[in-house]
Formats: sequence, C-alpha cells, structure tokens
Amino acid sequence: MTSSESIADAIVSVRGLSKTYKSGFQALKRVDLDIRRGEIFALLGPNGAGKTTLISIICGIVNGSEGSVTVDGHDIVRDYRAARGLIGLVPQELSTDAFESVWATVKFSRGLFGKAPNPVYLERILRELSLWEKRDAKIMTLSGGMKRRVLIAKALAHEPRVLFLDEPTAGVDVELRHDMWQMVHRLRKSGVTIILTTHYIEEAEEMADRIGVITSGELMLVEEKHSLMRKLGKKQLSLQLQAPLSAIPPGLESWPLELSDNGQTLTYTFDTQGEDTGIAELLRKLGELGVDFKDLRSSESSLEEIFVSIVRGRA
Repeated sequence: MTSSESIADAIVSVRGLSKTYKSGFQALKRVDLDIRRGEIFALLGPNGAGKTTLISIICGIVNGSEGSVTVDGHDIVRDYRAARGLIGLVPQELSTDAFESVWATVKFSRGLFGKAPNPVYLERILRELSLWEKRDAKIMTLSGGMKRRVLIAKALAHEPRVLFLDEPTAGVDVELRHDMWQMVHRLRKSGVTIILTTHYIEEAEEMADRIGVITSGELMLVEEKHSLMRKLGKKQLSLQLQAPLSAIPPGLESWPLELSDNGQTLTYTFDTQGEDTGIAELLRKLGELGVDFKDLRSSESSLEEIFVSIVRGRA
C-alpha cells in the first residue's frame, strides 16, 4: 500500500510523534502510524514500552513533544473538540464516579460531548454489557468486573467512531472478556475502528487485523497479522523416537535439531518461507542412520513467540 493510499484510508494518522518528559525520559521516539478505518488494530509491547503514552496523546490526555496526530482529518491540538468527540477510551484504571449511579454516569458522559439525550441507545449499551439490571446501583457498590463494564459503557456513550481499549481485559473474569469481544465484533461491523493494547497475546492473535509492536518507545513494525505470522513464524517437526538417543546422530550436528532431555524426542525447526523444508532429506538421513520414530507432529510459532523474538531483537 502506498503512503497516499494509507493516508486516504486512515482514520487515525500519527506522524513523527515523540514524547520526552521533564526528567529526560523519552517515552516515544518519532512514531509514524496509520490506523485504517474499520479495522481492529492491536498494539503489543512490554510494560513501559510506550503503549499507554501513545494512546494518551492521541486521546488528548497527554501532550506530545513533537509530531502531529489527526483523527478523521481533525488535528488533535488545533481541532481538539472535533477530534476528541470521535474517540472513546476505556482506560486501564478503574477510576469511576463512586457515588453516582450507573445510569447517571453514562448519561453524563454522553452529555459531556454535546450529544442529545438518547435513552434508547444508552439502554442498548447497558443491556449488551449486562449492566441494565444495575442501572440504578451506585458504582461504589459494584464488583471490579462490573466497574470495568461501566468504563466501557461510558466510552461508548457518545457513539465514537474510534474506540481505544487500553489493556481492557487485564484482571477481569472470563464472562466479561467474552461479552466484551462479542461487543467489539458488533462495533466493528457497524464501522467503528478498534485499537487495543493487550498482554493477552492470544486475544490479539484471535481478534486483530493488524499488529503493531512497540518497545522502548519505538514502533518496531506494523504488519498484517497473517503476514506477520507467515514471515516470522517457524514451524517445528517433533519426532517421537522408538528408542532414546544420547546425542544428535553423527552427520546431523549442523541441522537445526534439538534433542529432549530424556532423548526420546527429536525436534526439527524449519522456515515456513523456505522453498524446501528439508523434511524429506532429514527423514531419509534418519532412516540411513537407523533412527526409527513412532510418531511425528508439526507445530507453528504462536504470535507470543514471534513477539518475544522481536522484542529481544532476534527476529
């Protein structure tokens, strides 16, 4: 995709974005990023990588030191109200109005953005998040999981076109996680763009269209999920041996083979992009050496393994 196509297709555009705090700590280093309209984009990175800083600047909570951000063509500094009105944010922290009722706080959130009252819409959001029965309850009386649902309802109250989910399922119950991802799919179908940060890498692998990896304030790569898996993924062939080996057989020391501690499994790692996997040659050589196996199975790198590899600089 050319840069002009990228810009035309982007609902969020980040250019040369840096953030340096007074202490001298550089949280972001010239980040360039386009988020496509209607996609689910997952931002992965270890703690302190810059994920929350990036989201906070886009949402107008923190000021960048350099660079620019636009949301659907609106500059977040020069046209703050229009840009912010398009964004919903579900933060990590459970900071809610403890003495307000669920209904009052969600209604207030909608009014903050100048939206006309729409009780039918708010009821639908509360029902989808299993909050309708709790609409009159004070937030201070709710469980942690229910408070998280209220944060999501508040973020959706003004009908945003871009929804940021910052570690949304960290520490929440399985039921909420399931409900939330169902809602994400529904929102995406309605045209809402979703950007999420997560430590649950399997969620990014399951949900996202594209993956961005950030570490030490630098956006290291942005790839289509399937392309990333294909490019960086390795496959492994595990051979369960008939008889244990004490060492890798002579003549195969240079092959990417690993012998298990008990000598009963021989694992061969190969590149999924290679024209020749080398499996046929390996099996032929093992046959010549009299190494028999009773079972074999293959497996592919998970996104988590790829992510760890990138962050450690090995990919």
